[in-house]
Amino acid sequence: MYAIVEISGKQYKVEQGRYLDVDTFNASVDEAVSFDKVQLVVGEEGSVVGLPYVEGAVVTGKVLAHGREKKILVYKMRPKKGYRKKNGHRQGYTRILIESIVGLGSKAEAKPAKAKKAAKA
Repeated sequence: MYAIVEISGKQYKVEQGRYLDVDTFNASVDEAVSFDKVQLVVGEEGSVVGLPYVEGAVVTGKVLAHGREKKILVYKMRPKKGYRKKNGHRQGYTRILIESIVGLGSKAEAKPAKAKKAAKA
């Protein structure tokens, strides 16, 4: 079973029992977090696609740690002008352990997709 979840404006594929690194957000270590912006849930019974979100679907997890990625170098240079600038950047992240995915329930919760009208030739 897996789900597509929107966290901090980005979409992530999550599975139960796996961890996920997302952009840093305000939560302390060992705090339980839940995400209700679930866009897709796929399980043994089938799949449910939300328009834009699946109603009643929730992904819960636990914050494991906060950290920073490896440093990347950003180098700017203008040829023949003597301009050189070197910067580094370390992106912060929050590591989350996905504990459960709830929301495959009945397919009646998800609204059916509207059929497109055929264009006249």
